[in-house]
Amino acid sequence: MKHAPTLFVMAFSAIVGMARAADWQALPGQPPIPADNPQTPAKIELGKILFNDPRLSSTGTVSCASCHSVMEGGDDHRPVSMGVHGQAGGRNAPTVWNAAYHSAQFWDGRAATLEDQAKGPVTNPVEMGMPDLASAVGRLKAIPGYAPLFAKAFGQGDTITVDNMARAIAAYERTLVTPNSPYDRYVKGDHKALSARQVRGMNAFAATGCTACHSGAAFDGPAMPAGQPFLARFPTFTDTPYVAQYKLDVDQGRYASTAIESDRHMWRVPTLRNLIYTAPYFHNGSVKTIPEAVKVMASTQLNKQLDDATATDIAAFLEALTGEFPTQTMPRLPATPGNLIE
Repeated sequence: MKHAPTLFVMAFSAIVGMARAADWQALPGQPPIPADNPQTPAKIELGKILFNDPRLSSTGTVSCASCHSVMEGGDDHRPVSMGVHGQAGGRNAPTVWNAAYHSAQFWDGRAATLEDQAKGPVTNPVEMGMPDLASAVGRLKAIPGYAPLFAKAFGQGDTITVDNMARAIAAYERTLVTPNSPYDRYVKGDHKALSARQVRGMNAFAATGCTACHSGAAFDGPAMPAGQPFLARFPTFTDTPYVAQYKLDVDQGRYASTAIESDRHMWRVPTLRNLIYTAPYFHNGSVKTIPEAVKVMASTQLNKQLDDATATDIAAFLEALTGEFPTQTMPRLPATPGNLIE
């Protein structure tokens, strides 16, 4: 079964009760870099420009940055995102900060890599609305300023392609990492980095069983092969009022993209880093605060009811997962021809 690893770890956690010191991992300073898309300054700069360019949308109004603002939490703070013509999407925008550490992308893990993910929103009719990827490439080729940028990043010749567009965006996104949080400093030996409440919350996080799914350096599950998501059923326990209150079982999860029955209500386990910047929470953006999200997860995933004090302690620990954000500057986009967007 696809969720067997989750159930195994959950059972193990219940036996152990507390995560071992070796289970607490600091975030590496650099995420995995695929051999077929090495990082270069020119490629990263091109990706940053493309990430911020709304001309990759049919109306010329929506860019990657529209739903994933790197000037803050890497999301847009709406319950669900807004695309071309003001259309509302079906899911909350996940943060792009630290997404490079995930073994798969999107809420349901349907994209194997950042490169694959970068192509999806461009042709989604509710998001960026381009009729096809060829049309997006045509837009880029019609903007004279892009030719030298692609040449610098990928060499001379016909280098303005769908794949190179995606490679550049992915290269930029792999710079969006936030190491050196108070938690990271604590597990590296600085025991003054966390407050007493945060340490108490860290222990409660483990004792409650949260580490069954939210383990690893990114708190998104154990290390998985590239392209293979770590999935968990959500909600697992449905006889809790939270399910109806927050409509947690309306979206069918991974099943919506695979039509495989065992994928119904299966989701890629999201990161817990930088939560103070990414409210509202869950795939439908239905929960507004971290303590409430903690209570919901304990009830729906572990069949446990947390008191306010424990939920507040765990929330304090989760706040300590907020890392250091690298400085972001807005790029200047190539000039727009007057006939580009009709």
